Amino acid sequence: MLDIISHNVAQTIRLGQRLGELLRPGDLILLLGDFGTGKTHLIKGIAQGLGSADLVNSPSFVLINEYRAGPQHGRMPIFHADLYRIEDADELAGIGLEEAWAGDGVCLIEWAEQAGGRIPGEYLAIHPQHLAETKRTLRLVPQGARYESLVAEFKKTAFA
Repeated sequence: MLDIISHNVAQTIRLGQRLGELLRPGDLILLLGDFGTGKTHLIKGIAQGLGSADLVNSPSFVLINEYRAGPQHGRMPIFHADLYRIEDADELAGIGLEEAWAGDGVCLIEWAEQAGGRIPGEYLAIHPQHLAETKRTLRLVPQGARYESLVAEFKKTAFA
């Protein structure tokens, strides 16, 4: 587990960029937090770190947006899901979420708590929380060996 304090939006995006630079195909990132805690800003940074030039916004109405990583990351797909509007985990059947996290890209899920027990057993959970007007804590909780090593590598590079 790693706790980080972000003092503003720009710093949240930069932390996302550093994390994005370390991601590889098959990675699953869950974002669990209240409104306004910086989930989408963090995802914007992750997409930038993966070299994406796509406009990142929250896919509240389509549930999943797909972006493309840059050439340095093999133009792999970046799947960005927003499960806020999901009322029952059974609604997830058939929207392509399982294919997204099992595919050849990176899968980023906002409001992942709405998925109930459908999430695979290994992932990196990020819990952003309000500290003050612009200040947030980001708690990174790895589940599985891949994500333990990802957090260790992130810790080495995030503040360089």
